[in-house]
Amino acid sequence: MSEIERESMEFDVVIVGAGPAGLAAAIRLKQVNPELSVVVLEKGSEVGAHILSGAVVDPVGIDRLLPDWRAEKDHPFKTPVTDDHFLVLGPAGSFRLPNFLMPPLMNNHGNYIVSLGNVCRWLAGHAEALGVEVYPGFAAADLIYDENGAVTGVVTGDMGVERDGSHGPAFAPGMALMGKYVLIGEGVRGSLAKQLIARFRLGEGREPQKFGIGLKELWQVKPENHRPGLVQHSFGWPLGTGTGGGSFLYHLEDNQVAVGFVVHLNYKNPYLSPFEEFQRFKTHPAIRGTFEGAKRISYGARAITEGGWQSVPKLAFPGGALIGCSAGFVNVPRIKGSHNAVLSGMLAAEHVAAAIAEGRAHDELAGYEAAWRASDIGKDLKKVRNVKPLWSRLGLFGVAVGGLDMWLNTLFGFSPFGTLKHGKPDYAALEPAANHKKIDYPKPDGVLTFDRLSSVFLSNTNHEENQPIHLQVKDLELEKRSEHDVFAGPSTRYCPAGVYEWVDADGNAAADRMGIDVRFVINAQNCVHCKTCDIKDPNQNINWVPPQGGEGPVYPNM
Repeated sequence: MSEIERESMEFDVVIVGAGPAGLAAAIRLKQVNPELSVVVLEKGSEVGAHILSGAVVDPVGIDRLLPDWRAEKDHPFKTPVTDDHFLVLGPAGSFRLPNFLMPPLMNNHGNYIVSLGNVCRWLAGHAEALGVEVYPGFAAADLIYDENGAVTGVVTGDMGVERDGSHGPAFAPGMALMGKYVLIGEGVRGSLAKQLIARFRLGEGREPQKFGIGLKELWQVKPENHRPGLVQHSFGWPLGTGTGGGSFLYHLEDNQVAVGFVVHLNYKNPYLSPFEEFQRFKTHPAIRGTFEGAKRISYGARAITEGGWQSVPKLAFPGGALIGCSAGFVNVPRIKGSHNAVLSGMLAAEHVAAAIAEGRAHDELAGYEAAWRASDIGKDLKKVRNVKPLWSRLGLFGVAVGGLDMWLNTLFGFSPFGTLKHGKPDYAALEPAANHKKIDYPKPDGVLTFDRLSSVFLSNTNHEENQPIHLQVKDLELEKRSEHDVFAGPSTRYCPAGVYEWVDADGNAAADRMGIDVRFVINAQNCVHCKTCDIKDPNQNINWVPPQGGEGPVYPNM
């Protein structure tokens, strides 16, 4: 990239990602010092296009960022939580856990059911009103370093590059955006954050980051099945006791219901398909009634950070910092991260503004790194730090033990377990196919359950087909020898968008047909940018990088 002549723009602060963290950082910077020049880059075609979350939002971050937001007429927090249900599902039945057994931090009253994409669109309006420059449709593709190795800016992706890497007739080089500090708020498993964590060894002394995949559909339901303000979480069936995960039903305004399913990516069985488990979940007697006579209107998927307290990398590096889900601030049992994303963006912004006021630039924001564990973010994550490790070790029994641990942390500020370790990364948890049986998933009925391609259609995903494939397989022979021959092609199952296929000479699916010649097909145009392949490939042989700016899904009201 450095060989191409590029236009350059100078700012005080460059922010990558117009999610809750990036936009909160931009707003806070201008609140502290209106004279600062701030730019936010967003790879989606519009702000909110790539934002996917449940979402039930704890407003603590928004209250601190915009204290008077409730007085606004057009804010997106339309549906306060009015009822909170926790279900344990079996194959044919369910039982509801009494709310009084749940630790206080699991109480959702005072929170709001929202479209997080709409929250980001609203935050972007506030940022722009303060003078922040927000550039949707521009993916940050690379980092710029000075002679001392500090980050000094980012390069946006080149446009009009052909499949073979040559410059097509519409070629336009990306721009260099330079800043005194660069804040990385790309979300989960961002490509730049991954580079920074490796280059500056930000993960040293931390546990491996853990992940889940979250799948979500938005439905228009019949009025008699709609209960605005109802938040329902469940765990158990259809997942086995050794596979972590859970589900949610959130009743928004306008007869809309968001239904979602999360599978922890430390699962062992390569035949497991998170997408198929999600479809199967909707058929449960305690769930399916909500969707009788309903219409599915949107679909999407996204990886989730789940490592929490012990997996957060060092946040500061020379020239900038990680914020939001790039840092991994999700509270797993609460299934919430946006409040911590906003708080982290604000915290980083305050340290950046102070540094610039002192005449500093391109150095390490050590104060931000030192401050977060004692902040509300750290207090939120520390109480739940053992829930994920206990769940991973003990299955559903671990959920109960984790609940007890949360109570002890809440009441007495300690855990008898101390701080448990996560162990190996998620990709290393996958076991050879020979150790497991195939899972026979039912065919979709097209009414309640669906296939991947019809689902991707609802995500409004689009990529220019003649560009270089943004899902980079480092070694195709390794993929065949290991991913296919040993693990029976799990990429065809863990991908929620049908991107990956193993096919024989006749083009027939051959993911688990051993002893025949097969080839790996990558349907990159289907990619919904969930990043699961980058996380779960057993050899870490797939590298997700941004496609051309503006491409990918366009999530409405998600």
